[in-house]
Amino acid sequence: MLISRRAFVAGMGALPVSACVGNFRGAGTGPGRAVAEDLRPVPNPAYEAWVAGFRSRAAGQGFSNALLETAFRGAGYLPGVVSRDRNQTEFSRTLEDYLSIAASDERVALGRAAAARHAATLSAIESRYGVDANIVAAIWGLESFYGDRMGDIPVISATSTLAFDGRRGAYFEQQLLAALSILRSGDIGAPAMTGSWAGAMGHTQFMPTSYLDFAVDFTGDGRRDIWSADPSDALASTAAYLSRNGWQRGLSWGRELVGGAEGGSSVIQPQAGGPRFATTSNFRVIKRYNNSDSYALGVGHLADRIAGGGPLRSSFPPDANGMTREDRIALQRRLTAAGFDTGGADGVIGTLTREAISAYQAANGLPVTGEPSPELLRRLG
Repeated sequence: MLISRRAFVAGMGALPVSACVGNFRGAGTGPGRAVAEDLRPVPNPAYEAWVAGFRSRAAGQGFSNALLETAFRGAGYLPGVVSRDRNQTEFSRTLEDYLSIAASDERVALGRAAAARHAATLSAIESRYGVDANIVAAIWGLESFYGDRMGDIPVISATSTLAFDGRRGAYFEQQLLAALSILRSGDIGAPAMTGSWAGAMGHTQFMPTSYLDFAVDFTGDGRRDIWSADPSDALASTAAYLSRNGWQRGLSWGRELVGGAEGGSSVIQPQAGGPRFATTSNFRVIKRYNNSDSYALGVGHLADRIAGGGPLRSSFPPDANGMTREDRIALQRRLTAAGFDTGGADGVIGTLTREAISAYQAANGLPVTGEPSPELLRRLG
């Protein structure tokens, strides 16, 4: 089964907490990363007229003029937010590819280090909310790469741009009003309230409405600070969300079924010919965070790996080009060795690998397709 980006990354109606799998694709902003040019405010008279109307509506709902002035100071129309919102279905991935990224060697290693570094906090969170510490750490890893890619886009600009754009105007106006409520509470100031292009915020990428409903002050400093370098409030907020949505203490998310093992009625096999998984009610609770089997499997498998578990034991079938993951990794390594950098060898055929294939084909007088194949692998021998 192919998993579209909309299905598991940014289907707003299906994602109660986060707008996307954070920077799962490595495309987000973060410390030390420059904000893309199209994610900087540009003049837009129609947007500015919409903001004037919105501010009037917000004032009618009890938001002070002083708060509105502070919130919108420096805010503006972000064209890149609109383009990203309208182009969410540009690619699809198999479950094999998804899990290769979700539980990559790098993400697993960083997750184990982060879990060890914050062991006392995660243990205290598990004790209070009953949610497996490794599940919380895995969500952190998928949503923001353990806090490295939380996003630097002002939430007021992002949500107001999308509310003005209108494709999901009512939804984003709700998020914008929630963002104003957060500012009014004093938990964060407008300049520091940043997030992803769709307004998801902090270490575990809460949308503003989810923040209002579920964020907690775990540190006891009087603020629910999910943006801080200290991830305690964000991690506890994630655990609080899962707990309030039915997480059962002491129950796993599920497990891979190997060989002829039986698993009862809650067995899923998202990719034909691939691994099967026996899932529990906690798997379905994870899907309340992001309504996708792939996402929930990514969280569960990454959590198992962080806890010291190994890779999946079952194999995925060859892809549409007749190549296994091992073939694709070998292809990437051979292309890079030949001087055509694929940006890494993870077996996932993305933009950089396709560009490397195309460059190799052009340099060797071959038809330029950008597609991997067993023949190309043999040629690179």
